[in-house]
Amino acid sequence: MADKLDAIVVETGPDPEACVIWLHGLGADGHDFEPFAYQLKLPAAIRYVFPHAPIQPVTINGGLRMRAWYDIVSPNLWQQVDKAGIRRSQGLVTALIEEQIASDIAPGRILVGGFSQGGVIALETGIRSDPLIAGIVVLSGYVALPDELPEAPASAPPILMLHGRDDSIVPLSLAEQSQVRLVSKGYQVSGQTFPVGHSVSPEEIVVLRRWLWERLNQSKD
Repeated sequence: MADKLDAIVVETGPDPEACVIWLHGLGADGHDFEPFAYQLKLPAAIRYVFPHAPIQPVTINGGLRMRAWYDIVSPNLWQQVDKAGIRRSQGLVTALIEEQIASDIAPGRILVGGFSQGGVIALETGIRSDPLIAGIVVLSGYVALPDELPEAPASAPPILMLHGRDDSIVPLSLAEQSQVRLVSKGYQVSGQTFPVGHSVSPEEIVVLRRWLWERLNQSKD
């Protein structure tokens, strides 16, 4: 298992003033969301980091080796959760955040997000970030370890959760339960649904762009 993540880095201008770390879903790689760097069209110099998950066997896929942030054993995503794998990936993404801070991007100018499994890890990492980051985005994701959610610290990063109403991989009900649990722990969560399955719609990108830009503007204060 890797002790450091390889990643694609895209900078939209010289001397980037902020960083978006984006995590792909199961079986994909960092290239999957690389177009985001151009589709989002944020009016600032942004460093996008698209890491590749480690390659490992995935039980639900017959033990095939593929890029995965953690193992999945059952279609019921709250059964037999791979806690060790989640915590391992959380540590790897935390190291990416620390690299950005060391490169002189302030924690309050760093956002972490992801799709599906990537959203799970973005959430697990972002809510435990120390120092606090600017925000967390979860597309088609959920809280994988609901019984281990920490109470939100003061000034906890806000969370955006977007989900397809017809998602057959990560059911909308699971995302809704996850939002309820996060709010019960004191997190500020914005949620919105879209008429798609387990995918990202153009409408989601519009909402995501607006939210990211609002977060970056607020973090200048």
